[in-house]
Amino acid sequence: MIAPHSPRWLNDIRWDDQGLVPVIAQEAASGDVLMFAWMNREALQRTAESGEAIYWSRSRRKLWHKGEESGHVQKVLEIRIDCDNDVVLLKVEQIGGIACHTGRHSCFFQRYLADGSWEAVDPVVKDPKDIYK
Repeated sequence: MIAPHSPRWLNDIRWDDQGLVPVIAQEAASGDVLMFAWMNREALQRTAESGEAIYWSRSRRKLWHKGEESGHVQKVLEIRIDCDNDVVLLKVEQIGGIACHTGRHSCFFQRYLADGSWEAVDPVVKDPKDIYK
């Protein structure tokens, strides 16, 4: 990914009152939505510069390089914003084929059923105990 020469482009993003923007990671090859996360200005700038997804962890209050523990890095092929400039879409190559901490390809593996329950419809690709030591 070619990094922009100046971070002025970050001013085009409509950041929320906490300085964050929601981000959707989509697998470029399949079109699968892999995950949802948040970025602050530094995370988005570092993502653009490095070509790998770096998010902001609201619970840990720190930057989070996707795959830093699991090795399941997201190579960023495109960065897009929506028509209101308040949602970022990353088109990624998901290294290892696993985006979810549950060991699944996508975090969106549960489907709503007519009886009001949820059903896991996508398999565990790799046991999380084998991913996170």
